[in-house]
Amino acid sequence: MRRAASLLALIAMLVAVSSADARIPIRVGIGDQQAATFDQPAFEAAKFKRVRYFIHYNALDNEFQRLRAREYVKAARANGISVLLHLSSDDQGIKTARLPSVAEYRRQVRRIVAYFRPLGVREFGTWNEVNHASQPTYRSPTRAADYFREAYRAVKGSCKSCAVVALDVLDQTGVERYMRSFYRHLSPTYRKRATIVGIHNYSDVNRRRAKPFTGSIIRQSRAYLRSTRIWITETGGLVKVGSRFPCNPTRAANRLKTVFSPAHSYRRSGVERLYPYSWTGAGCDARFDAGLTNPDGSVRPGYKYLRTKLGSYLR
Repeated sequence: MRRAASLLALIAMLVAVSSADARIPIRVGIGDQQAATFDQPAFEAAKFKRVRYFIHYNALDNEFQRLRAREYVKAARANGISVLLHLSSDDQGIKTARLPSVAEYRRQVRRIVAYFRPLGVREFGTWNEVNHASQPTYRSPTRAADYFREAYRAVKGSCKSCAVVALDVLDQTGVERYMRSFYRHLSPTYRKRATIVGIHNYSDVNRRRAKPFTGSIIRQSRAYLRSTRIWITETGGLVKVGSRFPCNPTRAANRLKTVFSPAHSYRRSGVERLYPYSWTGAGCDARFDAGLTNPDGSVRPGYKYLRTKLGSYLR
């Protein structure tokens, strides 16, 4: 009887290991900006191990921004969740943000790394969505390349095993040209160090493009470095974006179905991670909302769909 029980336990263990091995080798995390997220039962049930948070590049000059980011990081680490901390503009207006000098960026990124590394952050993004008009880098791929050089030095100077997202782009017209200028401005040494590229593929997902930009971005990055690792750092079904996408959580859930297909298709081309954005919705009165939950924490159809997919992927 004891032998039979032991045999059954062994079989169960082997089945569990086999099931884990069968999962698609892409890690799914989540992007969000709210520390309260980690206390929600629906979030805990999803068992995420990775989150992405974007922070103003000069957040340490602003007490509110600094403490908000600190609270988020500490809450994540207290729950055993790693944080990808991605620098971004302090002005999200279209074509209104000021482009920091390289010297200013250098000073700020060194401060951010020195502040957040002791809190357990090991992954940093150079600059969020560099080619979009809400970012001051949208017309300056060479400045984005200079920022990467400084971010790499700041992060790797104190932590060789830490990661740096070199380039983070939106899937829009002109992205290939922007990327070529970025890479050409880098020295051969830093081209080899640009090992991680982030993609935001909202348009591919929500417009269901016949010829998606996701593949073009991957091909462009791997043309300069064959071993480039791809992190889809922002994606998701759009609940509301201006008048182009009127508020519709059901439509957003349906679009989530096309979040996983390109990642799956390009997994052999370096796709390692997928971060749907965001956990917390802003509501139908907001300009932008891609949340899996309502502002009060109640779940939307998108969350329910995501839960059906998570078991097939790594965390």
